[in-house]
Amino acid sequence: MDHALLILVFLIGVALLFDFLNGLHDAANSIATIVATRVLPPIYAVGWAAFFNFIAFLFFGLHVADTIGRGIISPDVISDQVIFGALMGAISWNVITWMGGIPSSSSHALVGGLLGAGIAKAGTGAVVIAGVLKTVGAIFMSPAIGFLLALLLVLIVSWLFVRANPAFADRVFRGLQFVSASAYSLGHGGNDAQKTMGIIAILLYSRGMLGGEFHVPFWVVITCQAAIALGTLFGGWKIVHTMGSRITRLSPQQGFCAETGGAITLFAATSMGIPVSTTHTITGAIVGVGAAKRVSAVRWSVARSIVTAWFITMPAAAAIGAVFYFVGGLFLT
Repeated sequence: MDHALLILVFLIGVALLFDFLNGLHDAANSIATIVATRVLPPIYAVGWAAFFNFIAFLFFGLHVADTIGRGIISPDVISDQVIFGALMGAISWNVITWMGGIPSSSSHALVGGLLGAGIAKAGTGAVVIAGVLKTVGAIFMSPAIGFLLALLLVLIVSWLFVRANPAFADRVFRGLQFVSASAYSLGHGGNDAQKTMGIIAILLYSRGMLGGEFHVPFWVVITCQAAIALGTLFGGWKIVHTMGSRITRLSPQQGFCAETGGAITLFAATSMGIPVSTTHTITGAIVGVGAAKRVSAVRWSVARSIVTAWFITMPAAAAIGAVFYFVGGLFLT
């Protein structure tokens, strides 16, 4: 195997490692509510989520992959070093936050790493402003939309079941949580796996291996979906605890509303090609259902620490990505 091909295989392996860690890190987003409401034990919940993570490519286009591949950093700037720096910036930040049980965004870690490595190579002129603004805007919009949709759903179902026997309502929403958790896992797999697809595809494109036109080969699609599903299967139990119980206590009805509100947000973002944070989305939704009960039901100190992690993720990953861009120059050239 020649040196160039060896480097390509290595970088694709690093990309798939990031995808796996993305599933591991973000498993809590898919299963926190269904575990917290005791509808499913954790071992079954991760299997359920992993299955729907994997089949997500059957339901969505590849708009998010296109945004990551061409909409953050100019394709002309992409090189092996840039890809290495971007991936290592994202992986490093994911590992740091995972070890601390902090539900930060894998998506924005990757975008931050890509920005840091791209700017380290070519300066700020390498940045695709429109794509970055769309992504940064989603930092604020996705939790807000998740919050409002979940709050609205709580009000609707509370009105519909106001006269229902509590035991009957509990049974209904325990069943419905299977549907809402499935939808959220589809949204998670559809949005997050595409980020790695975009990285691998732009790497292949930069090497002239896509026939001159940017697209995502099917083998890249299926491999990335499998990697994120395997990551979810292994789970991230520290973050499950934070997301599922430390922000607020959830009933099956609230779990259904949070997952459904989050799923609607993810479906819309994926269809528009926005690499939204699944962490931001479900956190906003969980806060929304907690606030619908009463403001004091939300542990705002925990929510505040999560928000802090949101704001430092992109710059922290960018700084690490820039460092690894220069490290990569020692052995990738």
